[in-house]
Amino acid sequence: MTAGQSDLTVRRGQISIDRFTCLGTACVVVGGLVAAVARPLDLTKGSWLAAYLVLVCGVALAVIGAAQQHTREPVPPGVQHLQLTGWVVANGLVIGGSLAELPYVVDAGSLILFPVLALTAWAGRSLARDFPLAGGAYLATIFVLASSIPVGIVLAHR
Repeated sequence: MTAGQSDLTVRRGQISIDRFTCLGTACVVVGGLVAAVARPLDLTKGSWLAAYLVLVCGVALAVIGAAQQHTREPVPPGVQHLQLTGWVVANGLVIGGSLAELPYVVDAGSLILFPVLALTAWAGRSLARDFPLAGGAYLATIFVLASSIPVGIVLAHR
């Protein structure tokens, strides 16, 4: 295990599965399961929940994790911990607030997500220099997520 890798990181050749990609993949699977049962169970917000789990909680987190494996210096474990803890808490509040129709809980989760995304952009800052295309995609993912937060807040209050 190299410096900066967590205990959950497994390396085989060039393929790495870290906590980010593992949690992201789990969210994609859970989102798919929600999508499969949303219609039969007549879940009012089932399609929204499935999309949020797959795209925001899952794919975005897996992209972040995969990209951060290629930073010039390993992302410090403390930063990784803050990123993941903030990610889980923020998205948990957004999901819980949305399902319970508590817009101020959605607001709280959204406000937590902004600094998490800023920290995530900072953690991958070397990517844009070292891998312009991949680094640009990484930063674009973070920008799209950050830009969607105000939209989600407005929609939660409707």
